[in-house]
Amino acid sequence: MRLKMSQPVIRRAQAMQAEMHVPVAIVGAGACGLTAALLLHDAGVDCVLLERDAAPSGSTALSSGFIPAPGSQVQRARGVADSAAQFAADIQAKAHGTAAAHLVAAYSAAIGPALDALQDQHGLQWLLLDDFLYPGHSTHRMHAVPEKTGAALMARLQKAVAACDIPIVTQACVRELWLNAQDEVIGVGCQRPDGALEQVSCDALILACNGFGGNAEMVRQLLPEMRDALFAGHAGNDGSAIAWGQALGARLADLGGYQGHGSWAVPQGVLVSWALMMEGAVQINALGERFHDETSGYSEAAVQVLAQPGGMAWNVFDADLLDFARSFPDFVEAEAAGAVKSCADVYALAALIGCDVVRLQATLAGVTPGHVGHYGRVFTRALQAPFYAVSVTGALFHTQGGLDIDATCRVLHQDGSPFANLLAAGGAARGVSGDAVWGYLSGNGLLSAIAGGAIAARTASQLVENLT
Repeated sequence: MRLKMSQPVIRRAQAMQAEMHVPVAIVGAGACGLTAALLLHDAGVDCVLLERDAAPSGSTALSSGFIPAPGSQVQRARGVADSAAQFAADIQAKAHGTAAAHLVAAYSAAIGPALDALQDQHGLQWLLLDDFLYPGHSTHRMHAVPEKTGAALMARLQKAVAACDIPIVTQACVRELWLNAQDEVIGVGCQRPDGALEQVSCDALILACNGFGGNAEMVRQLLPEMRDALFAGHAGNDGSAIAWGQALGARLADLGGYQGHGSWAVPQGVLVSWALMMEGAVQINALGERFHDETSGYSEAAVQVLAQPGGMAWNVFDADLLDFARSFPDFVEAEAAGAVKSCADVYALAALIGCDVVRLQATLAGVTPGHVGHYGRVFTRALQAPFYAVSVTGALFHTQGGLDIDATCRVLHQDGSPFANLLAAGGAARGVSGDAVWGYLSGNGLLSAIAGGAIAARTASQLVENLT
């Protein structure tokens, strides 16, 4: 398939007259790029981060910032039994065996050591979230910084990069890729705010930039079920990495994979934690009925919610769950924005939803401990008045397909052979969610970003070492 997008500029030359030379250039200063930069620094390899925005942010800053990892120091200290093999099995179970096996194995093995390195070498503090299980995970392995937000994760990574004096050139939008006759990357051209094009030569290039969720035309072509969905990701996800790949003859993979979310509060435009669903909340449509198994996953829930009347649903919970939810910053933000509505009884809840009270009563009557409800959900608790409800829709967060890469994060040609020194990870590359929305296991996005950034750093450092 030939995707419709603005064509990138590919320059062919044996050498370039650049304003700067650096062993490794990294396009994108999100979690992937920042992780790669820090681990390159640890390996003694100089790099530069080229960031299109005025300040690093990207998809990570908009996320909950939760990272799944087996075998980390923090997880072991809490006595949680886990392994890379167990994590890999959970990833493949969620993706029905369709996730790229070589990347599943590589990322599952790399993520724990990557978090430990960021902790030991750069002072990032990790909490293990062990008070609930996200859908698809067989044990407690979700890590977060103490603030439990993606914005705080980005702030801590940026602070670490600044402490290492690693340069981040902001407002540097990469427009050109330069390659020699041997198909080796020799540098990039960056457009600056005044329109000038600055050239940076390098020995290796890491694309850690973006997916395509912000490119409406690509979403219509590749993710038709989300063509009318709100995009809750970063606007910089314009598909440029895919465009470069196509221009270079690189192979693409899993372009139908993405992370949706079925709990985007409207009209407030904030995320409401899916932990509520895992602990006993339900989603109810305008008819007063449940319509799916809420514990299957928040990504595929986006499609389920969008299929309801008006493309909307209500997250319904009670006072005990309200207290639990207040431990999550995204829920606190949603509550502060007025998203949480209080209903004294089922009659008030029916009036809020606009549904028949008898039908709603029947729905809530099925939410009882030990009962196997519609769609196969096994309930562990009942919901008691007063009730609380949040109006939500389904949203697109980020895509999981992109440049095909090998287990060392080298970009692949159409024939499967790797480019010599072109690497990709994070949103620029295929992930480990297969080719559909239901393949996304909670945390797969940051898994790909941080594990992929760590692997790309290791590969790039080896490439640079081989040149000396």
